[in-house]
Amino acid sequence: MTNTTNQQRNVENAGKAKNPLEAVENASQFTAKNGAEYKLYCRTKGDMDAKTLKWAFKLAERNVSPFYKALKMGWQPKVKQNDLNKKWARYLVATDKSGQPVAYTMFRFDMDYGNSVLYCYEMQIEAESQRQGLGKFMMNLLEQCAQHWHMDKVVLTVLKNNTNAIAFFKTIGYSLDETSPDILEKAEYEILSKILA
Repeated sequence: MTNTTNQQRNVENAGKAKNPLEAVENASQFTAKNGAEYKLYCRTKGDMDAKTLKWAFKLAERNVSPFYKALKMGWQPKVKQNDLNKKWARYLVATDKSGQPVAYTMFRFDMDYGNSVLYCYEMQIEAESQRQGLGKFMMNLLEQCAQHWHMDKVVLTVLKNNTNAIAFFKTIGYSLDETSPDILEKAEYEILSKILA
């Protein structure tokens, strides 16, 4: 059996799991640097409630629309909303003590240029919950999840003008992926990845 067949099977198995993070230890709670406590859950798009999906879009709009607006591609709310509502989407959501959502990542398992990957499409955190270790914790959960399902790497896309996001991902071990567009393609984004041992 070829390696590619194995990789595809791994992607399919991960995709079928109702909660792919179930096997990851300590994935349901996090205490931030400032002592704030968060609870986390992972759901398929189909199991997400409409209110939380609406919040996810609004948070993405607050956090990244200024970066999109500064680029040629501009901010396209309908496209973003459509992306967040894909049938295959998985959400990892962090809530505060009152049960209010404060952060999420949206991801999927996929084959990408011959590699099995966990692709992180969105990573958004409310301003008041940033810089407390929550984002790093959530990305670490995705990496552990990807390892559990035998993915080759975790991949994500980041806008080139979002220097804070690029710095954050590089700090936690992400680097330019070989599939990232080269200079001649004049892309306004980069593809970063972390290869899993």
